[in-house]
Amino acid sequence: MTTNIQFISMPTSEAMEAYTLKKLESLFNKYESIIRVDVFFKRENSPKELGRIVEMEVSIAGPRIHASSNEKNYEMAVKNTISDLEKQLKKRKGTLKPYL
Repeated sequence: MTTNIQFISMPTSEAMEAYTLKKLESLFNKYESIIRVDVFFKRENSPKELGRIVEMEVSIAGPRIHASSNEKNYEMAVKNTISDLEKQLKKRKGTLKPYL
């Protein structure tokens, strides 16, 4: 399982990388079919105090799963994005049939 974290139009943050990897660890433990996760941190100027965007793309067997969040801070955006990914992975796991 590989994790690729990119910061777009903003400086790199070691603390955010560590926080994101810690939160992604639960997904890696629950779903063994995850091959790779791409994480993108973006900053956008918006009038509503939002603009902290986190996008995640999960590569598994079959089509990729994508989720994103736009929040006031990056920690909430990471938490909400992982929650959305977990819902999609749970749904996908229910439709896959194990072959013996």
